[in-house]
Amino acid sequence: MDPEYKITRRSLLGAAAAVAGASALTGCESVITSFTQDNGLAIPERLSVAHGAAIDPIFHLLSRATYGLWPGDLERVQKQGKEAWLKEQLDFESIDDGICNLRARRFESLVLDPGLAFEFKREVVRQDIIRHALLQAVYSKRQLFERMVGFWSDHLNISIDKGDCIYLKPVDDRTVIRQHALGKFPKLLRESALSPAMLVYLDGAENKKSSRGGANENYARELLELHTMGVDGGYTQADVTNVARCLTGYQLNKRASREQVQFVSELHDDGDKLVLGKKIPAGGGAKDLDSVIEIVCSHPSTACYIAKKLVRHFVADEPPVSLVKAVAADFTRTGGDIKSMLQTIFASKEFDQHAGAKVKRPFHFIVSSLRATGADTFAHEELIEYLTKMGQGLFQYPTPDGYPEEPAPWLGTLLWRWNFAFALTTNQVPQVDVSVTTLVNALAKKDDLMHPGLLMSYFVGRDATKSELKTLDKFLSTLPAEAKASSLLAMIISSPSFMRY
Repeated sequence: MDPEYKITRRSLLGAAAAVAGASALTGCESVITSFTQDNGLAIPERLSVAHGAAIDPIFHLLSRATYGLWPGDLERVQKQGKEAWLKEQLDFESIDDGICNLRARRFESLVLDPGLAFEFKREVVRQDIIRHALLQAVYSKRQLFERMVGFWSDHLNISIDKGDCIYLKPVDDRTVIRQHALGKFPKLLRESALSPAMLVYLDGAENKKSSRGGANENYARELLELHTMGVDGGYTQADVTNVARCLTGYQLNKRASREQVQFVSELHDDGDKLVLGKKIPAGGGAKDLDSVIEIVCSHPSTACYIAKKLVRHFVADEPPVSLVKAVAADFTRTGGDIKSMLQTIFASKEFDQHAGAKVKRPFHFIVSSLRATGADTFAHEELIEYLTKMGQGLFQYPTPDGYPEEPAPWLGTLLWRWNFAFALTTNQVPQVDVSVTTLVNALAKKDDLMHPGLLMSYFVGRDATKSELKTLDKFLSTLPAEAKASSLLAMIISSPSFMRY
């Protein structure tokens, strides 16, 4: 790891002491800003850019495997090498993320047991979990890990607007999604099945045997359709019914204000079941869940479905069939090892061939804008409002399929992207600070501090086209001198080329 980003225990303790001594929240944030900028978050004095008509391969990798390049990332990975960088990112626990932790781990409601979290107002918890996700995405050095956190949060979607999910989702985020984001898929799936938030969201906590009717099939259906096999995966209504029977008996234990999942054998349908042609003998009790996980995760449709979603997320909206097959084979060979599937994706020729082919969703657009400009923020309400107005309020998608990957649903809110770009570069987003002068000077040629082509190359990873340069020059000619730099950056950030990655 680059030594300039190594945070020592002594330096962290010193920062913590300084923060503890601050008299107000804004004072705390000021101290954290100063400390983190002194230890790696400042814009370097000099930045280089990628050149060539096509998007630079390293820029392409960083655009897809991260939430966007932070100033200086391109040079660092050019020295380090793509393979070494990817290996480091996959071994994410070895990456010192102390700088990010100072900003992002400041929310008490997110670290408490759900029962204790009920002491907070719902809106406080909502703000905390969204701010935490934003800050992790902007400042974490474990960028590929954060991308996978976002991927699995959509794949195993839980809306915090249903019932008490708002108090249960922080534990799900911490112990399910983040714990297993780069682990093995079957383990991730099992932990999700036993998540209090998932049980409440998909009515699993109401699933018990009954003489008056069948088991609640809501979660069982989504487990097969959305979480594993896909709608065309080959399961039948009988499979849904029998999976639901396997999952009866799991309840929330609310004693001592601890919202935990327990298995109540008296509520479990302990008869024999047939799932996807595999017999689950009677008397299995709580182990029926493990049987279901093993059966569905070993089914070829699950390997194909997970592979296709990963390839769509990281490569192209129309996933190349050849790459999907390769990643599915990896899933089968490794028992659903997520790191192995990602290695196959990023090493593929198909990945290299699809640079600039995807459109950023609102969260990705906002975070990549903040990262590219080296922004200083603690993700207060005003920043979150932009995300909401663009249509991607985190953890609030109502249906279990999660926020859509394809670009069409997001095209109706482009005006808010343009508004955000101009507000960001003119420091009109409250409590978000961008130093346009510092960034421009770091990119400047000696003879031209306002070189539009150089700035365009920095943001999109290739040389600006003649058409782009003509548009930027024409735009600049209409502006007073004092507005040129910020408006130029805003124009580039709101351009189709930056919105694609």
